[in-house]
Amino acid sequence: MSEYILEMNDISKEFTGVKALSHVNFKVKKGEIHCLVGENGAGKSTLMKVLSGVYPYGTYEGDLVFEGRIQQFHKISDSVHAGIVIIHQELALFPDLTVYENIFIGNEIKDRGMVDWNKTIAEAEKILKKVNLDVNPETLVKDLGVGKRQLIEIAKALSKDVKLLILDEPTAALNEDDSENLLRLIQELKKQGITCIMISHKLKEVISIADKATVIRDGVTICTLDAANDEISESTIIKNMVGREINDIYPKRAKKQFGETVLELKNWSAYDPKLGRHVVKKADLLVRKGEIIGIAGLMGSGRTELALSIFGNAKSYKLQGEMVVEGKLKVLKHPSDAIHEGIAYVTEDRKGDGLFLIQDIKNNISIANLNELSKNGVINENEEIKIANEYKDSLHIKASSLEQIVGNLSGGNQQKVSLGKWLFVGPKLLLLDEPTRGIDVGAKYEIYTVMNKLIEEGLSIIMISSELGEVLGMSDRIYVMAQGEIMGELSSEKADQEKIMQLATQ
Repeated sequence: MSEYILEMNDISKEFTGVKALSHVNFKVKKGEIHCLVGENGAGKSTLMKVLSGVYPYGTYEGDLVFEGRIQQFHKISDSVHAGIVIIHQELALFPDLTVYENIFIGNEIKDRGMVDWNKTIAEAEKILKKVNLDVNPETLVKDLGVGKRQLIEIAKALSKDVKLLILDEPTAALNEDDSENLLRLIQELKKQGITCIMISHKLKEVISIADKATVIRDGVTICTLDAANDEISESTIIKNMVGREINDIYPKRAKKQFGETVLELKNWSAYDPKLGRHVVKKADLLVRKGEIIGIAGLMGSGRTELALSIFGNAKSYKLQGEMVVEGKLKVLKHPSDAIHEGIAYVTEDRKGDGLFLIQDIKNNISIANLNELSKNGVINENEEIKIANEYKDSLHIKASSLEQIVGNLSGGNQQKVSLGKWLFVGPKLLLLDEPTRGIDVGAKYEIYTVMNKLIEEGLSIIMISSELGEVLGMSDRIYVMAQGEIMGELSSEKADQEKIMQLATQ
């Protein structure tokens, strides 16, 4: 019998004349952790959708061989029946159902045609122990954090006797502790004989966990690297991913010149009536012209809440303290007030809150500043096209035209559209919340380059990021938050990961 549990041979897939995959070859040995890496739009997800039956047999060319047999999956349930389960980046859980209901939904334990709930709960408890999750199976999923929900997805896969587990960006929304816990679990599953394919943009995770890593670029297999031969390194992966070497992922600015204070918060607090507690407590913060301020902290530390309280109090918190914008005391009651004062906010959730995914690039870029394009309530479409083209070119948005639907763009290009939308309002201060979450290393470099260009043009940036390397690599000064408080301020010269984590865990 073959040593490979999976062989995908000469896989090709087209969408309306566009070749997404071209003769891709991908092999995975039984019991290994195999990482699949590549830029957004490289074809990774398309390949996994072929494997999991999302794109059924007959819609692609090539052979899919699983456990030594050519497979013809016509639907997702066919691949699940064979022992292949995929966990997507957007978790497919029902928040108003219990943990045990989510684990066995569609795979119910029945006795004489009726669901045996007692046995279901008992089996759920066993599976939860396998994923090291100590929760009551009768807990509603909506009452659990993202890290625990990710483990429930894996528990759901284990309930289906999974042989090959596919994880698409499993740590994208997790903090460092939850990410480490998940990676440890994947290694434990390997010991139990479960084969894992993991798609990830976090190269340090790939290096730490992968037995092998296959790089895909522009729908073509570039190479497969073997950890046993010391072939998996950050520089090697990057070079093969982007087709060129990126020696410094965090591009340096020619020179740093800081001007007058753009924003100052004094004793700033935000109380959330829904939660019944303060989400920001007595924060003092200062941003100067031409400066990138990094906001670090663990998930739930209050970073996003701080940004939302600045951006016109978008969540209707009860605010205390003073906000001074360019030397003048301001009270911003609505995001439109913030925009008027030159403050823009690029959300961490570009798909949920940042973009209209069913609309085109042109409409998404113009939407935040239609007054600039309108006269007597009528939009000047020629001017709208002109402006959108300028941002498409300056931000290097890769798309066939301005009419391309944003939902069909890669994550990196979606993020550039979101940036263009807010740059069009002409801000002085840009709040960037997780600006590179879920995008590949090449697109990250482009976003960082845009940030540096904006700073050199006189803008100021507050950047919230869960990636400590990003915070250290791009910030001039760093504020560290924990439990809604700013625990300390560090200069870029004196900051390191250990100092940030010490402050973040106080």
